[in-house]
Amino acid sequence: MDPGALIGMIIGGVLILVSIIFEGGASAIPGYINIPAMMITVGGTLAATLIRYPIPMVVGAIAVVKKTVFVKIGVAEETIKQLVEYCKISRREGLLGLEKEIEKINDEFLIKAIRLLVDGSDSDTLRSILGTEIDNVRQRHTAGKGIVEFAGTIFPAFGMIGTVLGLIAMMRKLDDPSHIGEAMAVAFIATFYGVTFSNLVLLPLGGRLDTLSKKELFLKEIVVEGVVSIQKGDSPMITEDKLKSFLEPRAANKLSSGSKEKEKT
Repeated sequence: MDPGALIGMIIGGVLILVSIIFEGGASAIPGYINIPAMMITVGGTLAATLIRYPIPMVVGAIAVVKKTVFVKIGVAEETIKQLVEYCKISRREGLLGLEKEIEKINDEFLIKAIRLLVDGSDSDTLRSILGTEIDNVRQRHTAGKGIVEFAGTIFPAFGMIGTVLGLIAMMRKLDDPSHIGEAMAVAFIATFYGVTFSNLVLLPLGGRLDTLSKKELFLKEIVVEGVVSIQKGDSPMITEDKLKSFLEPRAANKLSSGSKEKEKT
């Protein structure tokens, strides 16, 4: 798990809370809790999202966002080392020798790739099946990102709606000037909710989803090239050289140095 998203949201929330306390003390906190404003902003955003997207897509987006927060994406260098090791096993024991390695793998995509390899699939079949899997993942992530960013975009608008409704209610009570300041503060709480939740949670999560999606798809492309190289019977050195082309020069050189040190020991 990469705790970056949770840490960021906690830091943002704590800073806002501290600012509220500095301005009005701890007793000011309940004044920022307004159930009608929450209903308008959260409920309105959810309603509009359900109108814009089918329910299964919205549910799927929630699962994708959960994955960006709680699932840790692998490291390219480690994936390459793993594939090179599988290449060594296949050269030593044949492709069937990889079958015992499947139960040690945690990544479902890599498990599928190795199983196809063990079953004797040729390179074209590997690229076709795994490429389709990658396209499906890309589509799911793109849809999830679109839904989250849509919700983040319209959330402030429903905050403004809540503020307008609050101002209308305030205008009806202008005969009592003593309550105008308090009523105006309550009216703007909806805008506070909309802007804060949009810019602290939804839009950053949409951007995070895009970043992690690109990283995950990048790792899957490495897996495809790796298993195709193994299927073709390439040597471990050639397989490693092919996969290092996906890395930046510094990372590729570091990987090569690590491999040489391991061979010496």
